[in-house]
Amino acid sequence: MATVEATFDNLTRAVAQPRRDMRAVVRAIALDLAGKLLMGIAIGLGIVIGMAIAG
Repeated sequence: MATVEATFDNLTRAVAQPRRDMRAVVRAIALDLAGKLLMGIAIGLGIVIGMAIAG
């Protein structure tokens, strides 16, 4: 009977969802924030250049 229990334990481990890697989560958040920051800077520069051209 021990082999049957071991088999089910192995199946449970194999089917279980993988743990989330915290580095991947932090990296995704940092990349998202960096993208938003760069987009804000680009929009701001566009407005400044447009206002400078307009006079």
